[in-house]
Parts: sequence; structure tokens; C-alpha cells
Amino acid sequence: MSSGSGVRSPGSFKHGRSAGSEHKTASATLSEKTPDSGHRTPDRTNRITRRFADLRADGKKAFVAYICAGDPHLDATVDLVVGMAEQGVDIIELGIPYSDPMADGPANQAACERALASGTTVRGVLDAVRRIRARTQVPLLFFTYLSPVLAYGAEKFATDAFAAGIDGLLSLDLPPEEGPEFLATMRAAGLATVCLSAPTTPLVRKKMLMRESRGFLYYVCRLGVTGERAELPADLAKQVKALKSVSDAPVCIGFGISSPEQAALAASHGDGVIVGSHLVRLIEKHGKDADLVARVAGRAGELARAVHAVGV
Repeated sequence: MSSGSGVRSPGSFKHGRSAGSEHKTASATLSEKTPDSGHRTPDRTNRITRRFADLRADGKKAFVAYICAGDPHLDATVDLVVGMAEQGVDIIELGIPYSDPMADGPANQAACERALASGTTVRGVLDAVRRIRARTQVPLLFFTYLSPVLAYGAEKFATDAFAAGIDGLLSLDLPPEEGPEFLATMRAAGLATVCLSAPTTPLVRKKMLMRESRGFLYYVCRLGVTGERAELPADLAKQVKALKSVSDAPVCIGFGISSPEQAALAASHGDGVIVGSHLVRLIEKHGKDADLVARVAGRAGELARAVHAVGV
């Protein structure tokens, strides 16, 4: 799944507007809160956009679950997604397995290795999405590194992903100012492009990320890689408040959340909560068990109910 020769580097997606001019624009408008800037041109047909609108109307926060596609195999992925949707999970992130998942901790790295060992490919993941769509309309977001997308071909990937039933994409290793053409390609195909913000992100950059994100902004609530943690960061409320001060777009909090109690606390600060490594570890533990789907979907349901219990 490496990019191989002849694949364009992320830098080749740049166009005339430089990163510097991007930051100047953000700085010049920093004092102006951008109403719903993550949805500057809302696509009400996008399932992610609709789900947040429906949840807000119901006075609820969103629960987002992550699993790696193909772990332990793609047949299980299809059943896991359907099972989690039936348990009330609002949005599901599907990781595209990659051989060098540098932003991921041990649990998600091991999941990528298991998925690749089972023969998972991008085309196989797309076929699994088509099978999922025959059974559920839960919003689906690809969680991916850039290399597999470029190896497939960015335009073809975007077109095929949307046609299969994917609603959005989060590119882990491509800052938005480094790939405006790439993001435009994804959006033109109908995919929401989700951006990442971290605790160390300056306020000027927060403004830009909120503006460039579509669907929601993923707030990485702690430094480092993915993985379960015993406690949430002490400055979580302050950090999310800073993001919400520059935009009305949804902010979902992830990295390190592993219990219903943590999920509920995070939900009290943001618009949604993301849990990944905790569910991935359950898949690792029960991957060969007949009740794999029941165990993982059941736990996802517990987390979803804890988040939904927190009012807007």
C-alpha cells in the first residue's frame, strides 16, 4: 500500500495561494467569529451534516466510533459497522490500513498490521462499504494517511469512495494549507473533509482549521499518538471553548477516551466524542470469538448512550 514511483507528493497539490497567505487571511479575520464556518456551503445531503443537524434538534451530542477496516477481516468489518449503527453509534470512522501509521499508538498500529495481513486493500475496503450501505445508512468517514489515496489516484479515490457510500475523509498527514487542491478534489466529489486541531495549535491556526473543516472538526485532546488514557486533560474545557469562540461548526473530541464516564465528561464540553483504541483493543481480544460483533457493538452502544445522555 506504499505510494510507489510516479505518485505525486503532497506538495504537488499546492496551488497559487501559499500557506503564508492562508495564515494572513486567518489573522486578519481572527476577531470575527465565523457562523458555522465548517459548513460555509452546507451540503444537506451529506449524511454527516444531516446527523449533526438531527442530533442538535434532538438536544444530543454525537458519538463517533473508529475501527480499522479489515481487522480482523473485511467480513467482520461489515458486521461490526452494522452492529454499532444498530446500537446507536452516530458516525463511524473506518481506518484504511497503512504500513506506516505514524500518528497511531500500539493498538491501532497492530490493527493495521492485522488488516494488511488479512489481505485488505483499498479496493477491498470500498467493496466492504458497498456491502455496508446495503444494510445501513449510518454516516461513514474514512480515516486515512495520504499515501494509500495517492497510490489509488486522488480523483478516482474520491469518486469511488463517494459512489460506494462514504460521506467524508480525514487525512491524518496532510495539513490543509499543504494540500488545497487535494481537499478541493475530495469536496468536489461530495466528501466532507475533516481537519485536526491539537492543544498546541495557535488561535490563528484554529480559525483556519475551523474554516477548512467540513462535517466537524476533530479535536485531538492530548499530544502524542492514539491510545487509551486514565484521565482527560485538565485544560479540555478551555481548549474546546477557544475553538468554539471562532466558529459554530461542530467540534468532536478524541484521543484517549475509553469509558462511558470519560465520554460523558468530554461530551459536556464539545459537540461529540470519538472513541477508537478502546474498541480496537476489544477487536484484538475477541477477533476470533463468535460473539465479536455483539461484544464490540454492545460496548459502543454503552458509550453512545453515555454521550447521548449529555444535553446540548
